[in-house]
Amino acid sequence: MKRASLFVAFLILVLGSRNVDSTCRSRRCLAEMLIGRNMLSMPQDENCSLPIYVPFIEYQTLSVNTKTLRLNSRLKAVIKWTDPELAWDMSDYPFDKVLLPVDKIWTPVLQVTNGISTSMTHDSHDLLVYSNGTVDHMVHIDADINCEVNLFNYPFAEDECPVAIEIPSSKDPDCSTSLLLDQVKSIAASTGDWQTIYAHLKKKREDRNFIAVGLKITFSSPFITLLLPTVLIVLADFVSFALPLNGGGRNGFKVTLVLSFVMFLNLLNSQLPGDGECSPIIRIHFCICLVLLVLSMLVSMVLTRLSHDGSLVFFHPLKRPAPQSTEDNEENEEELKADVHIVQPDGPEDVQMLRKVVKFLQGLEDNGRKNERNHTFADKLDKIFFLFYFVFGIIYLVIMFGIMAAYKCSVDHFNFWY
Repeated sequence: MKRASLFVAFLILVLGSRNVDSTCRSRRCLAEMLIGRNMLSMPQDENCSLPIYVPFIEYQTLSVNTKTLRLNSRLKAVIKWTDPELAWDMSDYPFDKVLLPVDKIWTPVLQVTNGISTSMTHDSHDLLVYSNGTVDHMVHIDADINCEVNLFNYPFAEDECPVAIEIPSSKDPDCSTSLLLDQVKSIAASTGDWQTIYAHLKKKREDRNFIAVGLKITFSSPFITLLLPTVLIVLADFVSFALPLNGGGRNGFKVTLVLSFVMFLNLLNSQLPGDGECSPIIRIHFCICLVLLVLSMLVSMVLTRLSHDGSLVFFHPLKRPAPQSTEDNEENEEELKADVHIVQPDGPEDVQMLRKVVKFLQGLEDNGRKNERNHTFADKLDKIFFLFYFVFGIIYLVIMFGIMAAYKCSVDHFNFWY
């Protein structure tokens, strides 16, 4: 009886151990076994180096701040590395791969070197581990990048901005990680006035990888809101020379144009791009247009004064009666004698009144001829200035638009690497 009970107990123990062994060969048991190894530090082999392979990066430009020259980007990267301590024998655990919690093992950290702020988040709470110790994972990187975008040709700006990707170096230079990038794909997204043309992987050095992001501004919006109004205001100033020089109508119109342009600059000052290594030439364009408008207004006022008075002297000193010469006195005496000879003491006074009227009309005629000469001279100067102003304005606009569209200003985008 005692032997039978011992035999039954032995059978129960054997069967129970078999059930435990079969349970420990499951995926959950494998995951718990790998988690129990506490692999929270970087894998270290004999040469104490670890290559991190990034086979694919998905790049997206979220926004471009033209005022502060910052590029807001998002990257989705697939990363792979091998940790020999996470490998297992498939004869013990017949599974090729298993899912592990991302916070239970070591994972590399990717950051943007030239980013003002960088945040990396995991795509999932789990990562995939293969039987040979290879780990497959996916992360998201949001970066606010300080990119010195070349805005010299604004609003025809086009530039290439680097997004440098690296793994933070360890304190021990002998134990390091190397980053191996394969390919990148750019996703088109709405970024306001800017559009992403391309995104290519490049190397500045063997250990310095970056994504060259091609950016180009959509010039239709800034052209309509910034450049076109300046051209139209200058064109209206050209046409204002068709108004008559006298009367003050032209001067009032030119003053209105200058005030409108000043108001236009105040309203659009917040939309102008920020200053950088290559300052936008559109600021110089605004300054030259304002100088042209003010110069045209001042010249028009001066010519109006010249047409009216025949002199550019604004303040005349008090005039004293000029002393009469002996010749003038002799002429006056002859006139008086003639008057005395013609007009008898008892004759009519009509002749004397007629002489005064003739003399008055003759003075008016002289003043009319003088005013006509002044107006003709001022009108001739006005036509000369208009011709010069028109030719200079057309040449200036052609040169300025040519510089905006063709000239390239060089910017060092890699000053963050030393």
